[in-house]
Amino acid sequence: MNFFAVLLALVCEQLKPLPHGNPVHQGMIAWVRWTGRNFDAGRSHHAAVVWTITVVGPALLVGTIYALVRPYSLLLSLALDVLVLYLTLGFRQFSHYFTDIRDALERGDELEARRLLAEWRHLDASELPRTELLRHVLEHSLLAAHRHVFGVFFWFVLFSTLGLGPAGAVLYRMAEFAGRYWAFKSRTLDAPTNERLMALSRKLFGMIDHIPARLTATGFAIVGNFEEAVNAWRRDAALWAHDNEGIILASAAGAVGVQLGGSAAPGVTPDRSKTFESGGDMDATRAEGSTGGVPPQLGHLQSVVGLVWRSVVLWMMLLALLTLANLVG
Repeated sequence: MNFFAVLLALVCEQLKPLPHGNPVHQGMIAWVRWTGRNFDAGRSHHAAVVWTITVVGPALLVGTIYALVRPYSLLLSLALDVLVLYLTLGFRQFSHYFTDIRDALERGDELEARRLLAEWRHLDASELPRTELLRHVLEHSLLAAHRHVFGVFFWFVLFSTLGLGPAGAVLYRMAEFAGRYWAFKSRTLDAPTNERLMALSRKLFGMIDHIPARLTATGFAIVGNFEEAVNAWRRDAALWAHDNEGIILASAAGAVGVQLGGSAAPGVTPDRSKTFESGGDMDATRAEGSTGGVPPQLGHLQSVVGLVWRSVVLWMMLLALLTLANLVG
């Protein structure tokens, strides 16, 4: 049933993606703000309490509802799986920016491409060289594909196997979202934040994302240039400040033969007038050097699209085999 739930959720998300500023996103922001305001008094031991309530609480609630529904109706439990996956996946929420930027560059309209990148990532892209523009698009798209698709897949399948249905998808999404919100609040809004809470959320999400990041990188290697992807993984992953991001980006760079990494060009700064509802982490792709391969070119955008979709097909095929084996068994 896992395969059918994921397939239906992907189809629904492609046909009717959630718009920006949707009630679910607004509700998540309100929830994170409420838990921080009511349970965080700034002391170090409060960090674990706030994180547990913020992240584990919603996942536990969804898992409990699923456990109560499943014995009475398989159809209703499947509907709950699809609904939660639809709400936690976000393929189209970032892919439409990628597509629009690619279309603008193919038309030769670099100004529009820069405007779209600035709107998406909220940075000043006016002084970016063309190769840097392409690099930012590639790196942010690859990380978004992992966090909005592959990471959610892994935790959904794991918890579903344990009989907790879509609780894993909620756990992954809330852990990523909460950590990103607290980092944004501190760095971009200059608002006081419990440093221990920031550090703990970053550490725990890194642990939660440890296996999914390596599975995503493995998928990129399998469906791309395997030898170069593995070599880049071993050689270049440590260039990035965050291990999980480095593994994903290094593997993808080797898989398609593109140069990724490097410090941001001058002028790439966050727009502090923007809110978290449409902002993001500006340090997500900062690295101390670049991978091998050729500098980013327009053709690499299509190569990355193919890489991501082939990876989706790969994991869907494996999930279909697991589902079939479970049904037969």
